[in-house]
Amino acid sequence: MAGITIRALEKADHAEWRRLWTAYLDFYESCVSEEVYATTWARLFDSGHFEPKGMIALVDGKPVGLVHYIMHRTCWAVGDNCYLQDLYADPEVRGTGIGRALIEAVYAEADAAGAANVYWMTQDFNDTARRLYDRVARLTPFIKYQRN
Repeated sequence: MAGITIRALEKADHAEWRRLWTAYLDFYESCVSEEVYATTWARLFDSGHFEPKGMIALVDGKPVGLVHYIMHRTCWAVGDNCYLQDLYADPEVRGTGIGRALIEAVYAEADAAGAANVYWMTQDFNDTARRLYDRVARLTPFIKYQRN
């Protein structure tokens, strides 16, 4: 899709960031408190290396996609790992390259930071996203466990 711009979130993006992240949470039938919205927004602008970061996708200046990612240490390499935590594109732009552009922007940030790995998770029924992920990454055999 022509006219795609991927850039770091800016403070002026708050309303569109919230709209996009809420739509992402809705897709996964989830929600967060107002405190989490406020805390996450603040953290996205913290200067710490291990704070979450975010980027927004624009098409002809209109926000249409979002990604959050977090660098963290690993015992398996000298470089950090990069966890791509949230990826979302508005339904009307899916299949146009927005998701790929956001993932590649995270890859570029991870490479610039010397990260050893970029990884993420998705639900097994998220077929649309998985078609993209199969083209830009390798499916691993790991199964996620979470504290009860």
